[in-house]
Amino acid sequence: MESKRTPIFFGTIISWMLFAFIGFGMWGCPTYNVWQQEMSGRAEFAKAEQNRRILIEEAAANLEAEKLNAQAEIERAKGAAEAIKIENGSISEKYIQYLWVRQQKNLGDKTVIYIPTEANLPILEAGRLPKIPNQNLDNQ
Repeated sequence: MESKRTPIFFGTIISWMLFAFIGFGMWGCPTYNVWQQEMSGRAEFAKAEQNRRILIEEAAANLEAEKLNAQAEIERAKGAAEAIKIENGSISEKYIQYLWVRQQKNLGDKTVIYIPTEANLPILEAGRLPKIPNQNLDNQ
């Protein structure tokens, strides 16, 4: 008699376990989806906050760099004023030529030809040779 009840008993237990599993799945899946969406939202918020902090730090670094550049420009102006003062309050043509030549060194690999004029001032802008279009050499 016991042998006939055992399969029914185990079948009933398995049925209840399957019912419980399906019930848990029906409750657990939506709850998990809500939790997963919440965690995803928190991650996106943290990423946006970090990006905002990065932008603020970059802006602060740019501001500091501009302040330092302004200080450097002030020091250059003080140096130029001191140089003018040394030259008795007026800038000589030789000093202007020196500044111009020194500036040309900073231009890089451009070719500059210095041609002194009768006033000993450099020609700052010289006209370029006009481009001649290719002529057709075929004799037809």
